[in-house]
Amino acid sequence: MRIEHTLDELHSAVTQRWWMQLFAAFTRCIIAVGFIPPSIPKILHKPFTSLPDSNPVGHYFNALLGTGYYYEFIGWSQLIAAILLLIPRTSHIGALLFFPIIVNIAILTNAVGFAGTWLVTIFMSLAGVFLVAWEYDRLKPIIFFTRRSRTRKFRFQFILIPLAFAVGGVAFGILAWSIRLGNLPNYLATTGVLAVIGAVFGLVVAIHYWLMPTGTLTNAADSAPK
Repeated sequence: MRIEHTLDELHSAVTQRWWMQLFAAFTRCIIAVGFIPPSIPKILHKPFTSLPDSNPVGHYFNALLGTGYYYEFIGWSQLIAAILLLIPRTSHIGALLFFPIIVNIAILTNAVGFAGTWLVTIFMSLAGVFLVAWEYDRLKPIIFFTRRSRTRKFRFQFILIPLAFAVGGVAFGILAWSIRLGNLPNYLATTGVLAVIGAVFGLVVAIHYWLMPTGTLTNAADSAPK
C-alpha cells in the first residue's frame, strides 16, 4: 500500500535523527512524571482539590471523590500509564494508555474552566499524539496488518444465525413470563419484541462473522494484488 510505504519512510526519517530521539525520551519522561503526582491522591482516596462546590472544578472533583473505587481506578490508570511510559519495552503500550486519559482530562479542564491547567493538558495531549506517532512501527499492525484467511462459510448462515438469536429472545421472553420478571403488562408482546431484537442482533453477528479475517497475520502491502 502506497500510504503504508510513505508512512514507513517518514517514520524512519524522523526517528533516525538523534535530536528527535532525545526529544522523544524527554517527552516520555516529562509526561510520565507529570502523571504520577496527580495519581497519588486518587489512589489514596484523598481530595484532589480544596475548591468548594460553588466552583465548577471543585464541584466536579468532589463529586468524583464520592464515586468510591472509580476515583481510585483513575489514579491507578494514570500511575500505570506513567510506569509503562518509563519502561522502553512497554513505552508503546504506555503511549496508547496515556493518550485517551490525557485527552479526556484536557476536554474536562476546558469544559469547567480549570484556570491554567487547560493549557497544560492541551500541550500534554499534543505530546501524547507525538508519542503514539513515534511508536508507529510497533503500532502499525493495528492498521496495516491483516489475516490471510476468512471464517468458514456455511449454507443459510444469514438465516440460521439470526434465527438462533430470535429463538433465544423467545426463550428469554418465556423465562421472564414464568418468573414475572419486571411485572410487565403484556409478556406475549414483550416476547415478540425480544424475538425481533434477537433476529436483528443475530443478523449483525452473521455479518461480523462473514467479514471476520482469521489465520496468520500478514503485511497489508504483501497481501495486496500485484
